[in-house]
Amino acid sequence: MSIIDEIKESFKKGSVLTRLIYINLGVFLFIRILNVFFFLLNQDFSLVNWLALPADINQLTYKPWTLITYMFLHFDFLHILFNILWLYWLGKIFLIYFNSKQLVGIYLLGGLAGGVFFLAAYNLFPAFTEVIVFSRLLGASASVIAIVIAVAMWAPNHTINLLFIGPIRMKYIALFSLVIYVIGIASSNAGGNLAHLGGAFMGMLFVLQYRKNKDLTKGVSSILAQGEKLFKPKQKIKVTYKGTPVDDVEYNRQRNLKQEEINRVLEKISKSGYDSLTKEEKELLFKMGK
Repeated sequence: MSIIDEIKESFKKGSVLTRLIYINLGVFLFIRILNVFFFLLNQDFSLVNWLALPADINQLTYKPWTLITYMFLHFDFLHILFNILWLYWLGKIFLIYFNSKQLVGIYLLGGLAGGVFFLAAYNLFPAFTEVIVFSRLLGASASVIAIVIAVAMWAPNHTINLLFIGPIRMKYIALFSLVIYVIGIASSNAGGNLAHLGGAFMGMLFVLQYRKNKDLTKGVSSILAQGEKLFKPKQKIKVTYKGTPVDDVEYNRQRNLKQEEINRVLEKISKSGYDSLTKEEKELLFKMGK
């Protein structure tokens, strides 16, 4: 089996978390390899601009898909490295308390919420007026933060071991992250921090509603299930029997009647020969011999 076949098999049989990681890595590698070709041809690389989420609403109107594509898009190596590591570690913990459908749902909803926060802030606050036309959002950070906050809200005392720090509870990780994101709004990565807050909001909202027995991810799961049906090949059904179904008693009665008729025809042949049979009796023997 080749490496490509192994990757396909791993993607097919892997968990939802594995597939999310593969999709992010696949998009990253595709973008970076394509970038090499553009560089060698001395051409501008514009695909990222068609997949990243623009802050300008006018640009968004003819690129609406970017609300989804941006959350799987990375260009810098360290950006995807940290996002993938956090997605893997916190995704594993998330699956201890929730199911795989909810993981996909909160990933997508967190990304959407992050995108909405980004768009709202850049179009409402004067601080972004001069940069709105050039600003783009990309990366899975908002989706990952939604997962982090959901775990922290549901299991605040769940402890993980951080390098150089040691064991620390999820509630403190969440609180520290939120403070950093709020402070970071006034930095050079304002858009990213605003998106983080959007993802955090969705993770919090998911748990608050889940405690009321309302699963916000059900709608996403339903849409994904319908989409899967559209692309799933239909199974061919072979019809082996047509007619009105009968119960065991009726089936045995009909079988005994048929056997009695066959015995009568065979006895007639033994007494008078085959030529003495009627047309219907010969057809009966013919069907019996099939």
